[in-house]
Amino acid sequence: DIEATVVHGRNSGFKLTGKLGEVMQESAQIAYSYLAAHLSDYGAPADFLDSRFLHLHVPEGATPKDGPSAGVTMTTALLSLARGKPIRRPLAMTGEITLTGYVLPVGGIKEKVIAARRIGVMELIMPDANRRDFEELPEHIREGFTTHFAKHYRDVYQAVFETP
Repeated sequence: DIEATVVHGRNSGFKLTGKLGEVMQESAQIAYSYLAAHLSDYGAPADFLDSRFLHLHVPEGATPKDGPSAGVTMTTALLSLARGKPIRRPLAMTGEITLTGYVLPVGGIKEKVIAARRIGVMELIMPDANRRDFEELPEHIREGFTTHFAKHYRDVYQAVFETP
């Protein structure tokens, strides 16, 4: 889970909490910068970030977290906040995001798919570059999932905000 909120009464800015490692902090900064340049492309006010202080939190603060895998999730949490529209649930996503919006592959696909099934989340978004990793999983692990493969953040956006 990733939480995002606007902190009223403060100047514009961005805060991260949740015992995040350096790579995960960089992923959040990339997500923020990508959205700052593309908010209007996704139906959010272009000036949304100009006068708002945002706080992004990854729960279970005592547990250290690191890696780029939450990049698309952080981007989506911030975009949901900017659009004022909640993310459809249950939905799990993974993928590194670049400053230009490309979705890069991540490790641990098998473990992430198994974890999603364990908590009853049967819709997934993952990098297109991880398609083979998913397709090579045993059928009993893959069965029942609705899976969206993303090359660019536009693909993630469509799956989250436009797919019924």
